[in-house]
Amino acid sequence: MVRLSDFDYHLPDELIAQTPLSDRAASRLLHLDKTSGEVAHLNFRDCTDLLGAEDVLVLNNTRVNAWRFIGEKLTGAKIEILALKELESGVFECLVKPAKRLKPNDPIMISPILSAEFVGQGDEAIRHIRFSSPVDLYQAMDEAGNVPLPPYITETLDDRERYQTVVAQHPGSAAAPTAGLHFTPEILDQIKSRGVSIAEVTLHVGIDTFRPVQTDDVTDHQMHGEICEILPHVAHLINKRKGRLIAVGTTSVRTLESFANPSGEIEPGRQESKIFITPGYKFRALDGMFTNFHLPKTTMLLMISALAGRENILDAYREAVENRYRFLSFGDSMLIL
Repeated sequence: MVRLSDFDYHLPDELIAQTPLSDRAASRLLHLDKTSGEVAHLNFRDCTDLLGAEDVLVLNNTRVNAWRFIGEKLTGAKIEILALKELESGVFECLVKPAKRLKPNDPIMISPILSAEFVGQGDEAIRHIRFSSPVDLYQAMDEAGNVPLPPYITETLDDRERYQTVVAQHPGSAAAPTAGLHFTPEILDQIKSRGVSIAEVTLHVGIDTFRPVQTDDVTDHQMHGEICEILPHVAHLINKRKGRLIAVGTTSVRTLESFANPSGEIEPGRQESKIFITPGYKFRALDGMFTNFHLPKTTMLLMISALAGRENILDAYREAVENRYRFLSFGDSMLIL
């Protein structure tokens, strides 16, 4: 049995990055050898030297919807709503806080041109919310919404684009695939000049990426499912590679492994993936990954432990804490190879 309590570590609050660096690529890079456990402390721009000709680097090209709303009930009570994914026209699966205050058909005013009502209930704090507007609904949502920064970030974000990757193009995510935030067009060009192919997949980040694991036996944790897609020409590019397959971020890993067949080939398609990668999982396609530093006892920490081993990961994290790395969404980068 894989116990969640075995994936805990001490994270000082002051190491949680509150704002992004002005230069995307100015972060530090911890390079972890997944076999030996050896660690090297580098700068992110050094990543170009660690990738070789015929490798394939895979990024998630989803785009974050700025759909975090502060609404008001008729009583004047404030309601926070984070739209996760559209279930049907105008009806979204949402995280609501405080969820218990909402009653069926409760009207919620969000802006002069955007209103909402509670029309159904999901698990825990999930509610089904119908949004309406006298103008274009999605435009009204974009204008009224805020960037859905994680709750551990308390500073305001002046530039919304700093919570988007440079390859972001397909709207649909409730959070950024943050491992990709370090890459710049210049670094991607340098990587290509070394003979590395760049492939883009799509996974729209939803509740599975940031929902806490609440059971100590991780096999009891249920995944809700996130929509992901790999186009045929991308699958072909990946399958014909002669080098390594290296993913940028846990969402790219989940996408690749969701579409990998038993022989390790990627089959194109679109699906709702509920894959949950924990220690003991045998990777079908992946050779390595870029990732940020994650919270203790999370699905992301379990995934990278499956790739590099629990002891290697926790040892590397202790070293990162000792060396004052910046953690979480706006923090530093890690490369596991």
